[in-house]
Amino acid sequence: MQKPVPGEPAAAPRGRLRALVPLLVFGAMAALFALALKSGDPSKLPSTMIGRPVPATSFPPIDGLVESGRQVPGFTSGDLATGTVKVVNFWASWCIPCVQEHPLLGEIRSRTGAEILGVNYKDEASNARRFLGRYGNPFSAVGADQSGRQAIEWGVYGMPETFVVSGRGEITYKHVGPMTSESVETKVIPAIEAARRAATSAPR
Repeated sequence: MQKPVPGEPAAAPRGRLRALVPLLVFGAMAALFALALKSGDPSKLPSTMIGRPVPATSFPPIDGLVESGRQVPGFTSGDLATGTVKVVNFWASWCIPCVQEHPLLGEIRSRTGAEILGVNYKDEASNARRFLGRYGNPFSAVGADQSGRQAIEWGVYGMPETFVVSGRGEITYKHVGPMTSESVETKVIPAIEAARRAATSAPR
């Protein structure tokens, strides 16, 4: 049995525990991912973005996307903090679930009056234009994230994902995966209404 060398501190158990913390956190996150995948409800995936300001990001307009003779604008994170609740939807032309949920974006806009902004993820501009030409454009602004780096800043897992953003530019709700009529009714629209109520009750 080796004796400790005089003057040298013994290895601290506390240090070993600190080293285990990242592994424990990773394990907990993995368990939550597994639970969400097993239950078939990706909306249960965890998000650290709720309650935080939207990341400092800028989404340039999709090249050649024109309506009524004008380029459809992109947007920046600053455009999401203008006093009104907005919905941000990440989508792609190659994403089959995006096709399925697309009509619901127009429904959300018509029922709530909330402005819908889109982020086209890792897509070709021509394919994005073709998608919106075929299925309609519910977005007041739609920008491109061709590299996917800015989606990472938002904590996006995959396409599609939808965020409710308060008038102060804070994320109040995140929906992972395609929305359904049920989730729009029971989750997304209530989240928009809750964000509006919070704004009117906040101290000035």
